[in-house]
Formats: sequence, C-alpha cells, structure tokens
Amino acid sequence: MMENIQENQIKTQLLPTYNPKIVEDHWYQFWIEHDLFKARDQKSETKPYSIVMPPPNITGSLHIGHALNNTLQDIMIRWKRMQGYDVLWVPGTDHAGIATQNVVEREIAKEGMTRYDLGREKFLERAWQWREKYGSNILNQLKKMGCSCDWSRLRFTLDEGLSKAVRKVFVSLYQEGLIYRSNYVINWCPRCQTALADIEVEQREENALLYYIIYPLKDSIKEYIVVATTRPETMLGDTAIAVNPNDKRYKDYIGKIAILPLVGRELTIVADDYVDPNFGTGAVKITPAHDLNDFELGRRHHLEEINILNDDGTTNQNAGSYANLSVQECREKVLRDLKEKGYMKKIEEYRHSLGHCYRCDTVIEPYLSQQWFVKMANLAKPAIEAVEKGNTNFIPKRWTKVYYEWMYNIKDWCISRQLWWGHRIPVWYCQDCGEIIVQVDDPTECPKCHSKNIVQDKDVLDTWFSSALWPFSTLGWPDQNSDLEKYYPTSLLITGFDIIFFWVARMMMMGIKFQEDIPFRAVFINPLIKDIEGKKMSKSRGNVIDPLLMIDQYGADALRMTLASLTIQANYIRLSKEKIETFRNFTNKIWNVSRFCLTHLEGFDPKDCKIEDFDFNLFDQWILDQLNITVKKVTEYLNQYKFSDAAMTIYEFTWNYFCDWYIELVKDSLYRKDIDKLEKRKTQYVLWHILDNILRLLHPFMPFISEEIWQKIPHKELSISISPWPEYKKEKLKKDIEEKVSIIQGMIKTIRNIKAEMNIPLTKEIDTHIRVIKSAKKELIQEYWPYIKKLAHVHSSIIESSLEKPAYSATGVLEDIEIFVPLKGVIDLESEVQRLENKLTKVEKEMTLINKKLKNIDFIQKAPEDIIQKERIKIKELTDVWNLIDKNLKALKSL
Repeated sequence: MMENIQENQIKTQLLPTYNPKIVEDHWYQFWIEHDLFKARDQKSETKPYSIVMPPPNITGSLHIGHALNNTLQDIMIRWKRMQGYDVLWVPGTDHAGIATQNVVEREIAKEGMTRYDLGREKFLERAWQWREKYGSNILNQLKKMGCSCDWSRLRFTLDEGLSKAVRKVFVSLYQEGLIYRSNYVINWCPRCQTALADIEVEQREENALLYYIIYPLKDSIKEYIVVATTRPETMLGDTAIAVNPNDKRYKDYIGKIAILPLVGRELTIVADDYVDPNFGTGAVKITPAHDLNDFELGRRHHLEEINILNDDGTTNQNAGSYANLSVQECREKVLRDLKEKGYMKKIEEYRHSLGHCYRCDTVIEPYLSQQWFVKMANLAKPAIEAVEKGNTNFIPKRWTKVYYEWMYNIKDWCISRQLWWGHRIPVWYCQDCGEIIVQVDDPTECPKCHSKNIVQDKDVLDTWFSSALWPFSTLGWPDQNSDLEKYYPTSLLITGFDIIFFWVARMMMMGIKFQEDIPFRAVFINPLIKDIEGKKMSKSRGNVIDPLLMIDQYGADALRMTLASLTIQANYIRLSKEKIETFRNFTNKIWNVSRFCLTHLEGFDPKDCKIEDFDFNLFDQWILDQLNITVKKVTEYLNQYKFSDAAMTIYEFTWNYFCDWYIELVKDSLYRKDIDKLEKRKTQYVLWHILDNILRLLHPFMPFISEEIWQKIPHKELSISISPWPEYKKEKLKKDIEEKVSIIQGMIKTIRNIKAEMNIPLTKEIDTHIRVIKSAKKELIQEYWPYIKKLAHVHSSIIESSLEKPAYSATGVLEDIEIFVPLKGVIDLESEVQRLENKLTKVEKEMTLINKKLKNIDFIQKAPEDIIQKERIKIKELTDVWNLIDKNLKALKSL
C-alpha cells in the first residue's frame, strides 16, 4: 500500500498556488483516520513523552493565547513523536464553574426565569445540555490549529472518572484533618453569589473618598474619637475601635467605651499592633464580619461578629433601619444621616486597591460565612522542596522565584463555592442526630443513627480543585493502571504565568501528595500576547487578533510559525497581522521552491543513488553543511525551549540559504540539456535531500504544508508526522567550504550594494575591476567567476592583484578585496547628485519637524508614551537614511 501511495503521489505536481483551506482539512482527517496521534500500546518499551493539555473552559472560544499555548505544545509533541518517543498528549476541557453557570443563567433569563425557578436538578440538566451543544467548539477549533492530541483519551473535569478522583481526594484530605469547615471572612461576589479565593479577585487601583467619622465616648458630652474609613456603610457591623498600643495620642483612650453613631452600640477601644498609626487618624473601626484583618483582630480580642449583608449583597436585619438596601444605597443613606446629625468630621480624596470578581467584574464584598478550607502549609513544603531539588524546573528560571514567594506565604484555600454547576461537596448532614458524613459513595442512611433523613452539602468545589488533580486523574487515577505507570510524571507543562498560583502550584502539591511524585518534570511559562504597541488586547480597544480569522485568511501554518517565531522567554510578546502576513509569504516561498524542486525531480528515486559515486561541488557541500548546522541548532534550541530561535533558524536556512543562494547557484546546471546523467542525479539528490530535511524540520511548526509537499517527494513512511527527525552528523562539518562560499557570496552582495547605492538597476550589466592580493582568493574568484557574473549581473571584469582604481568608479570593500565599478556611461552623475541632494533636503525637513515635536514640553507631558516612542523610532530611522544618502552623495562628489 505504501509503495502505491508513494508512486501515485510522486507523479502529482503541486498546484500553482498554495491553498491552505483545501490542504489543512484533508491532512488533519488523514492523520485522524490513520491513528497517527494515538499513543502506542502500553506494552511498548519505547521511552514515553507525555503532556496533559491545560483544559480550556467549555464556555470559551479559541483566542490568541490558546493558539500560542497549544502551538507550543504541539511543536514539542510532533518533534518528540518524530524522535521516536511514545508520545501522549491528553486533551480535555474544564467545566468552568462560575463561567458556565453564568452562561446558562443568562440563557434561562431569556425565558423569564432564574435558576431558582427551575430548581437544582432541572438547572443542572440545562447545564449539561448546554455543554453537549457548545462544549466541543473549542476542541474543534484546536483541531483547526493542527493540534495532534490523542483524541481517544479526551477528558472533562466533570466526567465520571474525574468525579471519582475528586471525591477520593476530598475524603482523604478530610480524614487526615487537612480539610475543615469554618466561619471565616472570605471574598464574596454578590452577583455570582459565591465565595472566591484571593487569587480569583482582581485588584485595581481606584479613586475613592476617605470619610472621617466622629464616635462619641460614653458618659462624655465633649470627648470623642475620630476614625477614617472608605466603607462607611460597614460601620453598622462595628464591634470595636482599635488603636496602636504605641500611639501616645490614644494612650488614655484604651479600654474606654465609644458609642456607634446612628446605632448606639457600645464599642470597646482596644489596642493592637495591627493598627497603622499613619493611616487616617490612627484610630480604626473594627468590623469583624466584613474585613479579613478586622476578623483576625476580632478573634484575638474575642469580639462579636455582626454580618450586615445578605448573599445578594443587600443589607439584612442586622442593619436595622438600613435593611433591604443595596450597598450603594446603604452608603448614601448612612452618609446623609451622619452629616445631618453632625458625625462627619471631614472627607478627603483617597486612592486605594479595590477587589473585583475575575468573572463578572462586580466589586467584591468581604463577607463572613461558613466555608470549606484546605490546610495548605504541610502540602506546600514538599512541593517547594521538589523545585529546590530540581525535580521540576521552571523555564525561564526566574519564575521559580514567583512560585516560591507564593508557596512560602501560602494561606489556607477556600474550596467551597455557592454554585450548582460543579463537583458537589461529598458531605452529608444527618437531620436527626447531627452526624457529619464524609465519604466517596453517596450514603443511604446515617451510619450513627441509621436515619434516612440525610442532606448533602449544597455547595460545590472550586473549579481549580478538580484541575489540581488533572495530571494524574486524566491517566485513570484512583485506579492503578499501565497509563499511570508509564506516562506519570508527565514530561512538560506549558502554561501562562498568570496561573502559576491558580493551577501550577496546586498541581504540584496534589501530585506529590497522592502520587508521591511531581506531576511534571518541566514547566515552560509562555509569554502573554499584546498588540504591536505593547497594549493589552481587548474588544473595547479593537486590537484583538482572532486566531480563527487569521487561519481563514492566512492558514494555520502561517499563524503557528508566527507565534513560534515570537516566543522568546519573556513576559510579553507583540503580535500584529503584518507579522502573520510575513509567514504567509514564507509558506508561499516554501511552496514555490518545492514546485521548482519537484519539476526537476521527475523520475528521481533516491534508492537509485549511490552517494559515494557523487562528486559534490563546492555549493553542494556548502548547502549540505549548512543543513547539518541547522539541524544541530534547531534540535538544541527545542531542547532548551527556545522556540523563536528554532523557528527563525529554519526560516533563515530555507529562505536565505536554500532559496536565495543554492537554488540560484545551481539553476543553470539544472536547465542545461547537455548535463551529465550522474551530475544531474547528484543535483537531484541534493535538491531532494535538502527539501526532505527542510520539510521534516518544519513539520512541528508547519504541519500541514510540510505534509502536503512531503507526500509529493520520494519517502518511506506513511506520513511525515512519523518520519524520523533529521540527525546532526558531526563529521560532516567543513569550515573551509563555508569560508570559500562566504567570499563568493560577499562578492555578489558587494556588487549588488554598489548598484543599490548608485541607483543602478540590479539587472543592468556593469563592468568591474577587482583588486585581490592573496593568490588563493584570486584563484577562488576566477574559478567561480561565472556564478558571480550571473548573479551580480556583471558584463566583464578585470581581476588582478595590483590594478589601479579606475576614474569615476564606485568602490566596495570585502575584507582585503576591493571592487571598483566604473560609472562613466552607467549613470548620469549630475542628475544622480541632484536626486540625492533633493532626497537629503526632504529627509532633513522631516527630521526638523519631529525634533521640534520631541523638544516641545507640552507634547512630552501630554502625549501617550507609545506615540512619543513612535516619534523617537522615526527620528532614528530617518537619521539612518540621512547618513546613507550623505555617504552616497559624498562618494559621487569625490569622483
């Protein structure tokens, strides 16, 4: 079958232009049909290489961040597959608790209902229906990118296997005393009506007002204490006032009683080191139910905890006459009453950090409620040690510090969420005897009193709880199996720096806890993408680059290669459509050079070639050496996760070395009718060998076009995706060959540069006089002069070691070689001088205008930084242009 496929496809030429829409769908289907993405049989002794995909949310659509992250994963997976590893890339999606529940709630709101109207079971049915309908969208979009996942192992964070793993972990941690339930001040989103972990809260600096409120002292007409707050409505839940014990201003106030304005509640004035004497007046109101620091201070001083809010963010009965108001309405009424009754001392402008829900952007309310927590300190220690010992490595290494900072200062993790969509907490409460039942399987009765009257906890687990188990739960845990034994620990995790805390650290802790080993050996932190001006992409700015649109316009390969070429080990990279267009041009270049090669490979079969019979010329040896060097570099760069260097090395070799030089150098011999049969076969062999290796080097980056072309050239394997990765051959490097070709290239470039500087058309034939002192170089130039003459478009030349510079000639220098181009009769000297002087004047005017702008203080102070930077770049570019024109002008005037 393979021979038939090969024979038929060799006869088929490429279409005149590359059409990614036809090619991409065809080859992706081909790979799937032939099971080329599947891991090998578990019994295989081949060395494993495994990655578990960071699961995208089922509510998501492919954005440019997904495109980058999955392109990098696919590069590594395809590369390792070609290197012969038993590769496993596990795909999957995340149920995305808050995000999915919000989407489904909006859907039913269109029907005039809320989730409470439907009830929990019916709502969950709707959520599952939504997931079945839309949950695979992003996976299909990843397939458009060319992701070579083992789709037979697709996982979902709410599937049966993962649900079993989640319950097993929860119960184990609970039984060890690492999970507990407690009243605690948590971050509460009134819109989503759920608790949020600290790292799920987005903090933003905002302008606010600082209110100075008078609190009278008990049994005193004149004495009072003033406190400052940005949240005056929370005073309704005040249970104390605190001062710093070392603050001399309040030494005599400690222990006295203040009266809460508007309410009349007695408040003890306590001393605590937590209080900052420099904030406000140095005296602060203490509201234990609505501020975490106040909560902890309140526990130290045994203060009452008064919650004044309902779940939806409105005030409750504890707010007295201020009940049943929104936070904003309550604040306005409290402020109005404080002013009317003379309790407002003053108001100042203030800037502070305000928390927002990471999903819906609602302002977060610190809120006292009963929640489930995981004790993190003991789980963090071995996860810290694993990185310290180098068992797991962060790339770039600087992210290790970020990981340590969070892990060393880790707090207990609030894992309960007041949602319906998610893993319901496996805890039941006996309504008759009060027994708390925690177990993996649903109980049918209370184990203590045998009552059937048991109720499950209403809350679900934080989405990140199931995600923390992803590396081992996706491989079948808690069941022990060959997948887990072979592919765990996984080889690599590629993710963004924004979820080192959310996800990476938690996977480390859970993996070590339940597998007694790290979840991955390396963590590559990919950069985040900004627009070309360094701004965050957002719909409001109109600067979002849609990867699906880019695939439609330019093809997946162009997008993939662009993203890979930009991926340096930095925090951010800048992307533009123009950069994608550059690599669309590269796909066209590959296509065209392949068409050229295929034209000259007709009837060629590498099996008929005996390498030892070939007499490779200088250029053959050079391109073969350069290929060898390229293989070495690309392999080393991929081993070091230097994606940009790897991509650009292939790009440079393909475009600059192979297309621009080698093809041009051998074209004549290929078109010669009298070419010797062995000579022709030798040239065909080099063309085939270089093209074959370019395509295999390109395949991890540009899988579609590389497969399409590779199938048209002689090959052995079913697909390029399982062909062997090119190998570096150390003994083949010949330094003297590179030096010789470098001189020939330098000669051609220098003559071309002279033409460009003198405004002579590139194809216009000119005369040259070449002074070369060293006889070896002279012989080299004379031997390969036909090539230099053709590519530089030279009519005639004199090559001597002691010739004089001709009159009216331009000069080019290549180390110790001088090239003179007589200009008499070639250009109109006076007209050219006039043209350059006019151009110089025009550039000078532009420079004057920009310099004037950059010296304008108003412009510098008021203009956006990116606009100023653009002007600075422009002046630098104009300066370079001016210098070049000036140099050429002086050269002409000196003739």
